Amino acid sequence: MSDKIKEAFEQILAAAKERGASDIHLLLNMPPMVRIAGEISFLKSWQVMDRATLAALAESVLEPRQRQRLDDERELCVSYFSDTCGRQRLTLYHRLGVIEMAVRIAQTEILDRESLGLPPVVDTIIANRSGLILVTGPTGSGKTTTLNYMIDGLNKSLNGKIITIEDPVEFEHRHQRSIVTQVEVGTDTLAFSSFLRSVLRLDPDVIVIGEMRDLETISAALTSAETGHLVLATLHTPSAVGTAERIISAFPGDKQPQAALQVASTLLAVVSQRLVPTLDKQSRVLATEVMIGTSAVRNLIRDSDFHKLPNAIQMGLKSGMHSLESSLVNFYRQGLISRATALAFANDQATIELLLKDQTSKVVAVE
Repeated sequence: MSDKIKEAFEQILAAAKERGASDIHLLLNMPPMVRIAGEISFLKSWQVMDRATLAALAESVLEPRQRQRLDDERELCVSYFSDTCGRQRLTLYHRLGVIEMAVRIAQTEILDRESLGLPPVVDTIIANRSGLILVTGPTGSGKTTTLNYMIDGLNKSLNGKIITIEDPVEFEHRHQRSIVTQVEVGTDTLAFSSFLRSVLRLDPDVIVIGEMRDLETISAALTSAETGHLVLATLHTPSAVGTAERIISAFPGDKQPQAALQVASTLLAVVSQRLVPTLDKQSRVLATEVMIGTSAVRNLIRDSDFHKLPNAIQMGLKSGMHSLESSLVNFYRQGLISRATALAFANDQATIELLLKDQTSKVVAVE
C-alpha cells in the first residue's frame, strides 16, 4: 500500500511539474489541485483524496521522527526529495482532524537574471561583501527563487564560505568558488534563532537566513551585518519602504532608536517583489520595488522618517531604485498586464493613477 501511495504521489508531482505548476494542494474529498500562473485548478483524471489516502500519503513521505513531530505539533514543513522531480517543500497540517498537504514545486536550476525578470541592480547589490540585503514580498512572490539566484551569484564570484539556514532547504547548491553549507531547521538545527547564536563560530563570509521570523533572528542578522559579514534574508513585508519600519518596530520601544541605527548603518538594499498575472492569464511577470541604502535613505531610516522614503526612491533612479508602482505601470504600457491588475497589485493606487496620467514618463523599472 505504501509503495503504491508513494508512486501515485510521484505521478502527481510529475503531472504538476509538466503543466508548469508552482504548487499542489491535496485536500479531503477533492482531486489534486495545482496552481498555475497564480490560478488554482484541478488535475484532470485524478480521483478525490479520502481520509485514508491522505493519512497513508503522510506516512509514506515522512520519516518516523517527522511523523512524530506532525503528531505533536499538528503541522510540519519539510523538504522531500523526489526521484523524478527533485527536492520539494511539503507543508502538512490538520483540518477537522484530517491531514492535508500543500506542496511547493521547488526549482531544479538557477535561471539567469533576465529570465527571472530581476532588475540589473541585483547583480550590483551582491557585489558587496558586508551589510544587509533583504528580499521581501507576500507568500508565493518568488522570494526564495531570488534569494537562490543571489546565492548562486556569490557562489560563482566569492572565494569564501556561504552558510544558509532554511526551513526547509528547497534548492541544493553545489560548491563552486565558495563553500556552501546549507542548514535545515528541524533536521540540522532546532530553530533559526538557536543556530544564529553560534553561526559566527563557523567562519562564514555570507550568512543567508531563509526568513526573519522573530526578534531574536532579526537581532542576530543585524549584529552579523554589523560585524562585517554579508547577510541575505527574506521578510514578509509588502513593500521595500515598509521593511525598515517593520524591522525596527519588532524591537521594544526603548530599543528602537538603537535598532534604527543598526538598520541605517548596515542596509545595502531591499528588493520587494510580486508575481503578477499577465493579460492572457498563462504566465506571470515579476514586478519589483528596489530601495538602495544610499546616504539619503540611511539618514531617513536613522531618523525614523519612513514617510519620506518613497520620495527618496523616486529621487534615486540613478542608483537603481524604483517603486513597485512604476514597475507595474511599465508592464501595463508594454501590454503585459491590465490596468485593473496594475491597480490590484499596487501598494498605492493613487500613485498608479498619477503615473498612468503622465504619458511622458519613462520606463524606469526593469530593463
